Amino acid sequence: MPLGQRPGDKSDSRYCGVEVLDFPAGEGLPAVLSHSLASAFDFILAPLVDPNYRPAPGAVLPVSASDLVLGPAQWSNHVVGKISEWIDLDAEDERLRLDSELALKQEIAWASHVSLQACVLPAPRRSFCGNYASVVNQILQGLTNMHLWLRLPLEKSEPMDGDLDKIKNNNHTSEIVDSWELWNSFRLLCDHSSQLCVALDISSTLPSINSLGRWFGEPVKAAILQTNAFLTNSRGYPCLSKRHQRLLTGFFNHSVQVIISGRSNLNVFPASGVLSGDESYTEDSPVRHALTPYVEYIACLYQRMDPLPEQERFEINYRDFLQSPLQPLMDNLEAQTYETFEKDVVKYTQYRRAVAKALVDRVADDAVSTTRTVLMVVGAGRGPLVRASLQAAEETGRKLKVYAVEKNPNAVITLHSLIKLEGWESLVTVISSDMRCWDAPEKADILVSELLGSFGDNELSPECLDGAQRFLKPDGISIPSSYTSFIQPITASKLHNDIKAHKDIAHFETAYVVKLHRIATLAPPQQVFTFTHPNFSPNASNQRYTKLQFEMLPDMGSCLVHGFAGYFDSVLYKDVHLGIEPNTATPNMFSWFPIFFPLRKPIYVPEGSPIEVHFWRCCTPTKVWYEWAVTTPTPSPIHNSNGRSYWVGL
Repeated sequence: MPLGQRPGDKSDSRYCGVEVLDFPAGEGLPAVLSHSLASAFDFILAPLVDPNYRPAPGAVLPVSASDLVLGPAQWSNHVVGKISEWIDLDAEDERLRLDSELALKQEIAWASHVSLQACVLPAPRRSFCGNYASVVNQILQGLTNMHLWLRLPLEKSEPMDGDLDKIKNNNHTSEIVDSWELWNSFRLLCDHSSQLCVALDISSTLPSINSLGRWFGEPVKAAILQTNAFLTNSRGYPCLSKRHQRLLTGFFNHSVQVIISGRSNLNVFPASGVLSGDESYTEDSPVRHALTPYVEYIACLYQRMDPLPEQERFEINYRDFLQSPLQPLMDNLEAQTYETFEKDVVKYTQYRRAVAKALVDRVADDAVSTTRTVLMVVGAGRGPLVRASLQAAEETGRKLKVYAVEKNPNAVITLHSLIKLEGWESLVTVISSDMRCWDAPEKADILVSELLGSFGDNELSPECLDGAQRFLKPDGISIPSSYTSFIQPITASKLHNDIKAHKDIAHFETAYVVKLHRIATLAPPQQVFTFTHPNFSPNASNQRYTKLQFEMLPDMGSCLVHGFAGYFDSVLYKDVHLGIEPNTATPNMFSWFPIFFPLRKPIYVPEGSPIEVHFWRCCTPTKVWYEWAVTTPTPSPIHNSNGRSYWVGL
């Protein structure tokens, strides 16, 4: 039974599991499963094979239940396999190492046979895990649908104050453990396999907030919450610290399932049942699970979360979905694309405010009756900016003459229909032309455009407005008046694997528009390129180059950079702005998702090391493209050299 109903949330985080600690002898797994499902759990994490088993010639694998006792649907939907914990593939003892390899392959083969969706691999026993990763990598090559979850303790990445003295006195550093380092080594050895994921063991102590944040960019599938992580409230029921609650809320928002593990530490009711070790339990006994209070508390946490906002529900299917940016000059947009953008009320409200302020500044109150302002909407589409401008004129009591310039002949048809429908024939003139080629009959007081892309200039706003500003008066106003792009390094394991699936360099040298979700931001955003309009400089060039150095967040530990998230912020006019840069983002606006610049090979950044990146905006008469490269801590190739993989056509 799901933890509860949260409007808009259809993710796996609604389901909670329980770990079966003891091997259910005598094919007792069906009773364990039945008891757990009847006690509000949705699935079990259960051992597949008797832990006392060791491979021997002719031996039959002693499984916890055959596929005759549990049907395929039960195995697939309600059981996650737990691989035997005695397995040690990096042991010095050769016999143990060989037995471990054989047993692991046998257990995975059995799990595949009964159609399990996932198996949990035991945590590596030591910091070097090369042979373990090698065997797992071999297994991954043969899997089709099943995922392997590597179990790791969520341990702190720095010693506490009390541990520092202990380390100095004992002259060792065994207390300084960072489980992310172990995960990173393992997944690199397995070549970032998309079927290798993480299950994190959560105990009573947690690392720093920044250290925890790294995991949101990793393929964490389960949070195994130990009962010793819980506190006990005044009524004797389990509860979690505020830090644990915030962590679980973050996991819920990232589709991570909770699994309760451990023995009950409570005395709120007599524990009975298979999982509590009660030998008097029978099928006829009242179903009461020893860990029921824990799952009830987790359900309460889940149900207390705010419903997903309407905008998030609209965008949920776009999360981490890679899209190629628009080519607005080369391609004509379809009606459905126009309609989606036109629904962004917030964006056009900001434009209306900007135009209103510009009109008031342009025309004094005592000249309202005698002055008509010429406003040109360049790239008018189906008319939303025309409407916003006329609304601004009505609000301010200013007279307006509008030219709506649009190159898409299909959108021009819609524009004519809109003007006739609204009765704007005397106010609006439609021009079916590319703004860069049109000869205007008069100069404009105000030039309005919505040519911004997710990176500000990536849909060729500078080139278009440079071509259009020739029909703007010398003291004319451009809306927007400026825009700046931003980038920040991120961990984005899912995006990397999705691009890697194409098996070519070109996709790693393409910038993607994407609703970023399962990512970890590693440093605050920094400015990249700025463009200002109008720009009447005779030597103006839209080529740009910049070098940026990012200092990683403090107390975070080492990290892996899969690429750079890009944003923009725009000044429409004076104090009216529009943008998606996280620190200043316009609320409730959905016209733009961030842009993602991937790295062909992810960059490992040791703790305390900065990352230095170079960005170029390159131009020729026919196209514009970006190039990017990392030089610190290790150099990367220059991506997209000469626009060989990705460019925007002029």
